[in-house]
Amino acid sequence: MFAIPGKPAVTLTPAAAAHISRLMARDGRAGLKVGVRKGGCAGMEYTMEWADAAGPLDAVVEQDGARVLIAPMAQMFLIGTEIDYETSLLDASFRFRNPNVVESCGCGESVKFAASQGAPENAPGA
Repeated sequence: MFAIPGKPAVTLTPAAAAHISRLMARDGRAGLKVGVRKGGCAGMEYTMEWADAAGPLDAVVEQDGARVLIAPMAQMFLIGTEIDYETSLLDASFRFRNPNVVESCGCGESVKFAASQGAPENAPGA
């Protein structure tokens, strides 16, 4: 749906690619599906779930053995995003570095996109 010719919709850091590919192999999944939905104090939240197959309109990004499936409604919001996987003493999680975000909440769980990319009022969860 939304793409820049010759460029993947998202990129993965080596840590994210390694973690995703390891979990795909362990659980026998086709990939990690990423989307956005309305919610959180900043207006939108990222969603992630394991998928057994790509949907017909999903954008598929394959990098270093990892596969990320991007839900159709999320594609315009995620173009240019880098997905990382960070670990610390108390936490391990995916981090989204998204150039389309203009604001995020204090806890980092929700984001706001530029007004020109506002989601439709009834945007479904992706």
